[in-house]
Amino acid sequence: MANKVKAAIIGSGNIGTDLMIKIIRRSDVLEMAALVGIDPASDGLERARQLGVATTHDGIDGLQALEAWPSIGVVFDATSAGAHQRHSDVVTAAGKVMIDLTPAAIGPYVIPVVNGDAHLTEPNVNMVTCGGQATIPIVAAVSSVATVHYAEIVASIASKSAGPGTRANIDEFTETTSRGLEEVGGAAKGKAIIILNPAEPPMLMRDTVFTLSSGADEATIAAAVEAMVAKVHAYVPGYRLKQAVQFERFGSNDPIEIPGYGRFEGIKTTVFLEVEGAAHYLPAYAGNLDIMTSAALRTAEKIAVNRLMDAA
Repeated sequence: MANKVKAAIIGSGNIGTDLMIKIIRRSDVLEMAALVGIDPASDGLERARQLGVATTHDGIDGLQALEAWPSIGVVFDATSAGAHQRHSDVVTAAGKVMIDLTPAAIGPYVIPVVNGDAHLTEPNVNMVTCGGQATIPIVAAVSSVATVHYAEIVASIASKSAGPGTRANIDEFTETTSRGLEEVGGAAKGKAIIILNPAEPPMLMRDTVFTLSSGADEATIAAAVEAMVAKVHAYVPGYRLKQAVQFERFGSNDPIEIPGYGRFEGIKTTVFLEVEGAAHYLPAYAGNLDIMTSAALRTAEKIAVNRLMDAA
């Protein structure tokens, strides 16, 4: 693409820095214009300066003061849910697109392989959570062939890959992911759990997805799940099934009792996933962060291409 869309990232921590490197190394659509932080000594801002990217440690106010600000079309927010509201107000008021990597959920939830084409004109889109990016595609795959009455996910990540932002937003993580399982994944009811595992050496991200469904057989569900895993793998190369999809069938003679749901008859599907990071900036065990930055990049590129096409 001859003309790239200029992008800025608010947040010079692990996620923002990894995303910056992904844009520089991988994107044919976006061009890094600025990295924004609040700590002048942060490693992210120093790396940005070494790469020739404009920086500021004065937050959103500093971003507006940069020479590049008028030409920026896409802004990523990799800070916190609490800070996002003001960032979004400033960015969208200036006519720029906000890609939200916090659990603030001001804009619609976006999972690139599920509904990435449905919100190309929105001023603010939300990337849900790392657990949501890993597991909602699986629930959506089952929903595409069956009726999903209940979905539950357990996201286990290395404690070392959970920075201050992740730890400060645990409640938002579970609430946002649960809603995403329903609103994007298609489950009638969703539940999310996150586990920070202190194991040494640090573990890769592991996700377990349970669905209770009716209306499709095991072979159909397995095929849908495997096809969806391949789609996510296309932009997150470390995303994979840990083992074959597992099934249990419950009939009228032996229904399962689900707390908060009641008696269920149908198929319980269990999917075990593993996410290994690309190690562009973060360690390979930080797959939880890698899947967020990869999904945000894919989403922003779709929006940028749509805008360029409209302008042509």
